[in-house]
Amino acid sequence: QVQFVESGGGLVQPGGSLRLSCAASGIIFSLYGMGWYRQAPGKERKLVARISSDGTTEYVDSVKGRFTISRDNAKNTVYLQMINLKPEDTAVYFCNARRFSVRGIDDYWGQGTQVTVSS
Repeated sequence: QVQFVESGGGLVQPGGSLRLSCAASGIIFSLYGMGWYRQAPGKERKLVARISSDGTTEYVDSVKGRFTISRDNAKNTVYLQMINLKPEDTAVYFCNARRFSVRGIDDYWGQGTQVTVSS
């Protein structure tokens, strides 16, 4: 059974920082690309950042220079360090694990953690 434990969300003032964590179990973590997505109220879920199994990272333009995704395969955990947070970063943040195999796509989601940026 695949499970994720997400943590680190909360309320922060503009310009503040948060670090999200997502600990995975039930998968061979090192084989999966990991990503963080976010969904604001009334909007679609969108990619924020992802890191491949070999450590290659990708970010959407709006978070470049402010967010850093990293992974610790020994702890089966992916992180999202967020600095200089803006009100428009307010959303529920979801952890994702994805792997392409001969069977197709294995795609798993965490339960989400709320990030609110407000003064």
